[in-house]
Amino acid sequence: MKRRRRQRSIGLGVFVAVIYVFLLLPIVIVVLAAFNAGEYLTFPPQGLSLRWFRKFFESEPFIRSFVFSLKLALAATCISTVVGTMASFYVVRHSRKARDFLRIFHAAPMMLPGMLTGTALLIFFYSIGLGGTYPGLLLGHVLVTIPYVFLAVSTALYNFDRCLEEAARSLGAGPVATLLRITLPLVKGGLISGAMFSFITSFDQFPISLLLSGVGMTTLPIQVFDYLRFQFDPTAAAVGTVTIAMTAFVIFVTERFVGLESIYWGGK
Repeated sequence: MKRRRRQRSIGLGVFVAVIYVFLLLPIVIVVLAAFNAGEYLTFPPQGLSLRWFRKFFESEPFIRSFVFSLKLALAATCISTVVGTMASFYVVRHSRKARDFLRIFHAAPMMLPGMLTGTALLIFFYSIGLGGTYPGLLLGHVLVTIPYVFLAVSTALYNFDRCLEEAARSLGAGPVATLLRITLPLVKGGLISGAMFSFITSFDQFPISLLLSGVGMTTLPIQVFDYLRFQFDPTAAAVGTVTIAMTAFVIFVTERFVGLESIYWGGK
């Protein structure tokens, strides 16, 4: 019996290790390819060099698209966090018969193919005069990032004990004070996780940006795509490595100031 249990434990450990290797191997390959000293994007690397990082930081189109993507993702994250949180409060606490419909409605952009959503938005925005404009591009990013905030905050609200709010109100706290000092601090896990997923989704968004961006609005994924069409050197891997480092920095800052346990959905 013990032998069989040990074999199962070893088998489960091997299975988990294979899953981790499958998930992390592409990241390791991209990072190693970025330090390739060769002329082409190949693996394994032909020596080690930082020349492709220097080429990236000296490239005006790459830096311009990187800054533009960063600003666009921050704007989309701020708007989607506010709108998604307000929608979550309404659906969880005030909707009755239409609750299931509204939940599916708010989560729908996450389930639909990005190219299909982008095409529909492209037709609609050109019909109202927003085609190829920055507001149209921003609205497209907000649309595809709201579901992450909505689902994360809704999960936190479903696990929320409303007796705490009633206790605060019975002690004389007004609605605004109760919201700011009781409710929001206790659902901050949903807010932070939703905002993080929204930022990453917007920064890495390709189909929506490809269809809705106009002249002078090239995001980093589109810039990398255009670059790889004509050149196949490790600069694209250097861009990917910088993006991975930025994501790791966001995780580090989150851990430093609020702790990673706060990003668990429903965490308090």
